[in-house]
Amino acid sequence: MASFHANKINPDRFSFGQWKFFLFLVSLSVFMILPIIFIFSQALKPVDELFLYPPKLFVQHPTWSNFATLFSVGDVSAVPKTKYLFNSILVTGSVVFLSIVICSMTGFALSKKEFKMKKVVFEVNIIALMFVPAAVTIPRYLVIEKLGLTDNFLGHILPMLSLPVGVFLVKQFVDQIPNALIEAAQLDGANDYYVFRKLVIPMIMPALATVAILSFQLAWNNAETSSLFMSKETLKTFAFYMSTLTTTTAMENNIAGQGMAAAAALLMFIPNLAIFIFMQSKVMDTMAHSGLK
Repeated sequence: MASFHANKINPDRFSFGQWKFFLFLVSLSVFMILPIIFIFSQALKPVDELFLYPPKLFVQHPTWSNFATLFSVGDVSAVPKTKYLFNSILVTGSVVFLSIVICSMTGFALSKKEFKMKKVVFEVNIIALMFVPAAVTIPRYLVIEKLGLTDNFLGHILPMLSLPVGVFLVKQFVDQIPNALIEAAQLDGANDYYVFRKLVIPMIMPALATVAILSFQLAWNNAETSSLFMSKETLKTFAFYMSTLTTTTAMENNIAGQGMAAAAALLMFIPNLAIFIFMQSKVMDTMAHSGLK
């Protein structure tokens, strides 16, 4: 065990005795990467390969025709593709930033502050983890309508700021910070804001990175708010635009629409893959330590 870090999940060096673990992990990795290979392969398949039976994992004659068709069909839209993309970037950036702020502050308060009904608030957050999005679609719509946020960018942002799993992860991470450390800072004259910004935030960065990934995936892939709350085409997002291309603009050629669907799926998937690769080490640290005291 001397070859392992005290506070990391990766070993310092390779030991021959670990070969069985590497064999298992490599085999598992190959199995897990198959869906990623499939989505790239599907996007590059010509139409005749998309309908082969039995289907083949790897593309035999790669082509960019699906992407060419996707963008050529999009050119006939009254709203430029760049407008949908700008809306998605604006909404996703706002959701990620606000989710990090809200989850970090809420987790800190639930972990280190004392107030009435503290346990009740945390239990409500735990209960909220059990609700799937479909179960709250109607109440969410009623709330947004009563607030007058239909055809408003806030109608995109507010419904996605509730991230119970993010609050839970941050709280579990903050629980590991010794109370004595915070008390020492307060004795030196530090207020709550200073303690939170200078002491807590640097120590919970892995958890915040996980929150960023979860909120990014939630906002970037979301087409529900565009279809439920937005009637103006100029307020809809890139995910909604991509989802409607294959259903409303494939016209009479449904077969060609499948090629566009594969290309659109890849374009929506790449940002999710990139942000996960960039922050994967932080996510692994969060998963390893969030439940430990």
